[in-house]
Amino acid sequence: MAARYSVVQTDLKTGSVLTELPVTGIGYTDTLNAAGTATVGMPLSAPEADPATLIVGSTGLAVLRNDAPVWGGIVWGAAADLAAGTLTLSASGFHSYYAHRFLDAKKGYTTTSNDQSLILKEWFAYANANGGIGTDTSTVTGTGHNRSRKWSFYEFKNMAEAIEEMADDLNGFNFRYEAHWIAGTGRRVGNRFRIARRGSAVFPQLEHRVNCNTTAVNYDGTQLATQAYAFGADLGTGAKPYASASNPALAGPRCVAVATYADTKTTASLIPKAAAMANVGSQPIAVPTLTLYPNLFTPSQFTPGAVGTVIADSGYVALFEEFVITERSVEVDANGTETVSLALASKDVFNADPG
Repeated sequence: MAARYSVVQTDLKTGSVLTELPVTGIGYTDTLNAAGTATVGMPLSAPEADPATLIVGSTGLAVLRNDAPVWGGIVWGAAADLAAGTLTLSASGFHSYYAHRFLDAKKGYTTTSNDQSLILKEWFAYANANGGIGTDTSTVTGTGHNRSRKWSFYEFKNMAEAIEEMADDLNGFNFRYEAHWIAGTGRRVGNRFRIARRGSAVFPQLEHRVNCNTTAVNYDGTQLATQAYAFGADLGTGAKPYASASNPALAGPRCVAVATYADTKTTASLIPKAAAMANVGSQPIAVPTLTLYPNLFTPSQFTPGAVGTVIADSGYVALFEEFVITERSVEVDANGTETVSLALASKDVFNADPG
């Protein structure tokens, strides 16, 4: 039986459902350690297309599957086609909000050798207490990996960027925002921030022409690195702190990867970044894209960051290995037909930590 999809408009600050939108098509994408996007079509002349309440930049959107929230975010754009009589809403996930929030406390921000989880909770608490969107961090628990961070007031560190950088460090984490019904409050959609150890979630085995259609496989060798260098901020003397890591057994000619983290001031903070760069550059990256066969799975079985085996054997393509889901896209047409597509990358090199 086909799933029933609907879309509700919400108050961004409280999560209260304002109305259900008369949609003509839905597409939503969840991207690993990023905001993700959604596109919703509706009639231009519908009463719900009210410019007084459907306001880009301050309106929330939630996609419901069988009345359960499966995607949530913020409407950042709207395109009205007067000739066709359609209105298309463009939204990004809740993480996009934090690209507009900064760690701008009067004294800046400093923490030394603190667990990643406690740093994240502190950042979100600051945003929530200063006009934020009420992101829930109650499920975020200790990771056992400490980090140090220091930014002055004048640096105005972007929160989304700070979260992404910490997630990308060696022994970092995968993160996502979960749209959910807030218990005991009627119909209010909340946003919950979740983190997970890399590789802790799994997805069912997928095989080309058995339960999926592998539409393409791209191979990328541009990130190969015999040696990786991560440089920090200029300390005012022309010198910069740096860290390096290597792949001495890498076949082929010597390749060097260099990245600069202009707001990082200590070598200790750069060591996990250099190690992560070297890990990604340890071998070419295979990037398959596939579409699931209908009615065999639900989208929730394929969360970005999850690991599973993909099998495909066709000419140049000979895959039988573990991959990480980097993006999950769901398209729902006017008839309610659901199409789920996945983009993946090799487990051993994409945001993975060594042994």
